[in-house]
Amino acid sequence: MGALWGLLTDRPLSLYATSVLRIGYGLLYLVFLLREFPHRDEIWGPGSPWTPELTRQLFDQTGWNSVLTLSDSRVYFELCYVAALVVSALFMLGWRTRVMSVLFAVVVTSFHARSIFMTDGGDNLILLMALYLVLTACGRRWSLDARRDRLRTARTSGTPAPARSPFAQQLRDARHTLTTVVHNCGLFVIGAQVCFLYGSAGLYKVQGGTWGGGTALHFVLNLELFRPWPELSHIADEYTVLIAIVGYMTVLLQVAFPFVLFGRLKYPVLAMLLGMHIGIGVLMGLPLFSGAMIIADAAFLPDRFYTALPRLCRRMAERTGLWRPAAGRPGDSGTVPAQGRPGVPSQKQQVTPAGK
Repeated sequence: MGALWGLLTDRPLSLYATSVLRIGYGLLYLVFLLREFPHRDEIWGPGSPWTPELTRQLFDQTGWNSVLTLSDSRVYFELCYVAALVVSALFMLGWRTRVMSVLFAVVVTSFHARSIFMTDGGDNLILLMALYLVLTACGRRWSLDARRDRLRTARTSGTPAPARSPFAQQLRDARHTLTTVVHNCGLFVIGAQVCFLYGSAGLYKVQGGTWGGGTALHFVLNLELFRPWPELSHIADEYTVLIAIVGYMTVLLQVAFPFVLFGRLKYPVLAMLLGMHIGIGVLMGLPLFSGAMIIADAAFLPDRFYTALPRLCRRMAERTGLWRPAAGRPGDSGTVPAQGRPGVPSQKQQVTPAGK
């Protein structure tokens, strides 16, 4: 119990992973809103067949709510749409992330509830992740907030820290601990959500006769609603043995996913799931769902993977001649930086003797 409590309260975990979730879902929703900009009135606006009055009647039964139904004015709707674009962009960039995460959750919830009958699994997952990311410290890495903190630390590095009263220091430590606990709990909920999603999807497939017979993907590739490129679907459907193998592998990966997260086997599983979601996005025409799932899978990659990415990209650029290091530039150590707030030591740092 002591080790579990220390893991929960010592430092925020997977700050790079949560930052990737912030960037991914912010960018995905921004692209989604821009893509539907010409059709915004028919989907969410006053000119939609599902009128604001019908939406409010449904809200009385379901308990949902949306800022888009506060007024039937077209000017108000256009302002809300522009605000949604701005909030998505600022959330992606990590500007005032605490406030923007709440506003982003309000935006996603409002647009989701306004036209609930036009949503799919991708919309549902983005909605859940937008709510969960409010709990996390997803602006600590790769964000404008992180850049501002680095500049502030660089400016004040040579000046002594201001003296604080014991009560003020206790409040600061309590705030740091509370933020860490809420972040780690939010990260756990995100991981549990993805595990439940994959596990339940796999178990439902096991119960189906078409998946057991290896013919499920054949029927999927011949559904008119999910054939954006019929010729491509027809070519893929010709490889019947391969289609059956892919169907069995899909069920196996989804059922096994929650059980391989604590070993190295998760890396090939995540790679195969990446290929599966790319195939779903291309062959079935579900890019929003595939993008949401790929971003969710990124939560299971450790921080050392993300810190190694820039170094790997630089090496590849050097080999291809696209980039050359500047003379006298210090090399990248590739280590994971401290996970807490600048200037706030973790509990391990507080109890470790000096010099170790």
